[in-house]
Amino acid sequence: MSHIHRKRNKNLGVLELVAIALGGMVGGGIFTVLGISVSMIGVYTPLAFIVGGSLAFLAVYSYIKLAVYYQDEGATYSFFKRTFPNSSLAASLIGWWVIFGYISTLSLYAYTFSSYAISAFDFADNEMIRKMVAGLIILTFTLINVWSVKGMGKLEDIMVYTKLIILAVISFVLINNSNTTIPVLIQNNDEVSILSILIVASLTFVAFEGFQLVINAVNEMEKPQINIPKSIYISLILAIFIYFTLSYGAIVSIPFDLIIQNEEYALASGAEKILGHWGTDLVILGALLATCSAISGTLFGASRQMSVIARDGYFPAFLTKRKNNIPYMSIITMAIFSFVLILLGDLKVILEFSSVTFLLVSLLMAYANFKIYKKTSSSLFITILAILGLLLGMILILYYEYTTQVEQLYFIGGLYIVLTLGAFLYSKRKKNT
Repeated sequence: MSHIHRKRNKNLGVLELVAIALGGMVGGGIFTVLGISVSMIGVYTPLAFIVGGSLAFLAVYSYIKLAVYYQDEGATYSFFKRTFPNSSLAASLIGWWVIFGYISTLSLYAYTFSSYAISAFDFADNEMIRKMVAGLIILTFTLINVWSVKGMGKLEDIMVYTKLIILAVISFVLINNSNTTIPVLIQNNDEVSILSILIVASLTFVAFEGFQLVINAVNEMEKPQINIPKSIYISLILAIFIYFTLSYGAIVSIPFDLIIQNEEYALASGAEKILGHWGTDLVILGALLATCSAISGTLFGASRQMSVIARDGYFPAFLTKRKNNIPYMSIITMAIFSFVLILLGDLKVILEFSSVTFLLVSLLMAYANFKIYKKTSSSLFITILAILGLLLGMILILYYEYTTQVEQLYFIGGLYIVLTLGAFLYSKRKKNT
């Protein structure tokens, strides 16, 4: 969650809004998903990013329509609460799910940061060290966010633009050093089913999460009804292009077994093979910048949303505590929960929980838009298509879990039971007050 914390004298234009969305989207996503994707579908990885991006387009449609209609910086939570004003359970559920979705992406970014940060050392595959380093980076940005938000804005801008330049350089160099072609890879690749490609596309959905950050800045932008759609669609197209190019460069230049063997830091291990030491350093720098800006931004924005939900009575009251207008208790609580998730799970289960959660939340947004589609001037066809597409994406991930790692499905199911129970109890409590 980037940039929304700067007080600005001027209004935000499209260029700045695109930077906000890209800062959120191109976080740890590509670095996290690439290795897992290649191990599952090999040469078809770039295609999965296009399909995943198309799924994100369906999700984005309802978000944009609701954002232009409500123009509320509370985004997801506020849209749902205002569409279903008589249901405190609906507001509580979306609040709990969306915040824990952000907590899981925090864990995902921190885990990815850690994997790349230690990838050059002998203990690169030591799971415990990796989790401790992930905890340290969360702690660092928690302290930064709690102490001061001044200067963070400028740091965010630098991190966002530097990481985009680095990703462009990495893509160009990888494609330039290709040692095979797509037809050759397809010929040598084992048969991959369309189902597998669709499953991976659903898993990549989390890599497009972050476009909502534009909506959080609605009070600081000129002409929201024009700039929200424009900036979100532009940034989504750019994100799909970045992911496609980078994954294409990776598969034509890095041997698959190397990507699969070093799943958590696939790009770094591949870059060393092709470009030597400086290539690895560049990839590691890109990954660290990408994950840092995503950790910082997510902590910033989601903690404020958590504080608002607590103020509405759906989270414990202490989460509303602020100092210098900084919701420090929400920031600390989010950090603690994301570290707990890192300790409990591994990269894959955190990725799957994040993807399922954001597909679920996007599905609920599409449903909210369907409910008031005439008011938001939405196409009924696209809205229903979005509901079906997002529902299919969720079912595919759960089916994959069920057929390959049923214990991970239990873990995710268990988390959802706890979250739903918490949401139910707080909605009951709110009704009784």
